Amino acid sequence: MQHSTNWMKRAPSGKFPVGRSTALALSLLGGITQVQAELDAAGFVENVSFYRESRGISKFRNTAQFEFSKAFENSRVGLKLNGTLRATYDGVYDLNDDEWGDKAGGAIALQSASLPALAPGAPGFVDYGSGLSYTTAPPPGLPPTFGFSTGAGDINDEAAWNQIFGTNVGLKNIRNLANPNAGLGSLGARRGNINGGIQLGVPVRPCDEDKRGCKVLDGYMDRDGDELSWSDFNEQLDFIRELYVSGAVDLDNGHQFGFKVGKQQIVWGRTDLFRVLDVINPVDYSRNNIYDELEDIRIPQWMAELEYRWGPVGSFDDLNLSLVWNFDKFRPANLGQAGTPNQILEAGSLFRGLANCWENGCTVGNFAADLTGDGLPELVAMDFGPGVLGIRDVDLPSWSLSNTQVGIKLEGVLKDVGFSFNVLEYRQQTPSLRGIATSIDPFSINPAAPAPPAAPAPPATADYPYALAFDIAFPRVTLVGGSLDLYVDAIKSAFRVEVAWTDGEEFADTSVPELFSESNVVRWVLGWDRNTFIPWLNRRRAFLLSAQVFGQHLLDHNQEQTVFGTTVGMPDHEDNYLFTFLLQGWYQNDRLNPQLIVAHDLEAGYTTVAPALEWIPDNHWQVTLRANYKLGDGVDKWDDNRGVFPYPGMTAIGVPAALIGQNIGSSGTNPLGRFRDGPLGMAGEEDEIQLTVRYRF
Repeated sequence: MQHSTNWMKRAPSGKFPVGRSTALALSLLGGITQVQAELDAAGFVENVSFYRESRGISKFRNTAQFEFSKAFENSRVGLKLNGTLRATYDGVYDLNDDEWGDKAGGAIALQSASLPALAPGAPGFVDYGSGLSYTTAPPPGLPPTFGFSTGAGDINDEAAWNQIFGTNVGLKNIRNLANPNAGLGSLGARRGNINGGIQLGVPVRPCDEDKRGCKVLDGYMDRDGDELSWSDFNEQLDFIRELYVSGAVDLDNGHQFGFKVGKQQIVWGRTDLFRVLDVINPVDYSRNNIYDELEDIRIPQWMAELEYRWGPVGSFDDLNLSLVWNFDKFRPANLGQAGTPNQILEAGSLFRGLANCWENGCTVGNFAADLTGDGLPELVAMDFGPGVLGIRDVDLPSWSLSNTQVGIKLEGVLKDVGFSFNVLEYRQQTPSLRGIATSIDPFSINPAAPAPPAAPAPPATADYPYALAFDIAFPRVTLVGGSLDLYVDAIKSAFRVEVAWTDGEEFADTSVPELFSESNVVRWVLGWDRNTFIPWLNRRRAFLLSAQVFGQHLLDHNQEQTVFGTTVGMPDHEDNYLFTFLLQGWYQNDRLNPQLIVAHDLEAGYTTVAPALEWIPDNHWQVTLRANYKLGDGVDKWDDNRGVFPYPGMTAIGVPAALIGQNIGSSGTNPLGRFRDGPLGMAGEEDEIQLTVRYRF
């Protein structure tokens, strides 16, 4: 975790008290009478090199950043131009292209756990593209109730595929050049043993090298090699970290009006690492998961912030009101994409694997199908054609006035206690996977239509409850919250408190046909800071001790027991707590600074330990050596939706009618176990040694 001594610092209060709009207009029209002659400028160049156990170089990021400001002054208006430009090149995609670049991935095999028992001598793992598939006649060794085949002959039977899909494409895509067994990784393999859970093949090369899964994810997780290497250079001009004009107007009543307009970061929170109130800017988790400073990973937005400051009023030592209008086009958080070193919750791999299934068809390892007619599912690797399962569409809202985001904050100081009251209307920055439950073309395809002669023929295209076919959406969310900041002299400690309630967030939920549900959420954080002498470590300089506890409670959490006694519902914990602790010391006139950061996820049972040593030989150079290790065992499981029979005529052969279109529950590590493990657990195999060298100018 790259956190300096400003980790968990209090966000700055508004600097510009507010006044009447008429006075502002007159002041601006009055002109600028004095221009500051010099440009204040600073910056740095930096190399960040990470080495990940068993994967080699996982980051070779080179950054040049230039910061500047120029003030324009007159008697009534103080105007200032502020800018930060950043250019980043990550050479890991060239230096370690076997792991992360154009040569990443390869041929894979997926588990077919029940196949050896069904057909003695059959393998328990099969190559991608060689799973069971629908035919008009069953293969030898399988019951006569349903026709599947492990041979290649059926793939070339165009009549059979045309009967199912009405096209010459069908499942042949899986074995031809459109979707070969090459350039693939197995979903969850980077996390360790996933035997027994659902398995997907994931294209892991950049989208210019391998386009599979990129068409559906267009504009979301579809970066090519250059865009991954040069991440700041894109259509959104992310190399402009900040470019805004700020100003203040003194009014006749002693109040003040302030404004900031342009591309910027607006900080609402008083804490770092996990966000509670500080949610105005989306975040780029692809840089270093959750571990970089928020000021480095917030995605700047074009926004306007207006502030009205009364100053001391009655019992208040300070009081001001601010309005934030984010008029930029909506951007979600960057979760990383398949084939990149940093993916929070491995979401990028999950989404690209599912998108490839919809586009080209795919093999699903350990899919549940009732092959024997006894009403219970067997777990086999199955081949599906395009349009059956996966991600169908990503709904990224286009720009419109109604899609902009607005917030208001009242902030002040009362008897040495800082406080804020915050209200924000925005969009959920993390994706919601909504099961296809509307009659929007194209439909999800029933891979068994027309059905075998023994069963009535269902429609070839329809929306099937609980089917693994999704659209990605980013719903509107309302946030109401507040914060406190106080110092307790008796124990020489500062405390920070934040609480936020949200309405409209969506979560995965396997107990409902749409596979998602809304839930109101309460999040809170309590932080503590204290400068403390530890004589046996340093008699001359105090250490900074800083701790935080984050809590999250889902008010509409849903879990249900099935008729078989298994649990289905939301994989997110109803209550979860994360603890962080920072110990920061200073030696040799603050030029040698050891640091220890620890973070623990209570429900996931994982801990991150990140010791670091910072050396500042002079006013220009800074060298930091850091380790990042995760402690914890096992991979969590959750209902993976395999215990569902969505397709009459295929997986529902022999299933009682009462259970068709219902979830009977079947747990595995993929895909929803990742929500149980959280960002610490899902990075459990990403232990790293990290070296940062920075030169300031």
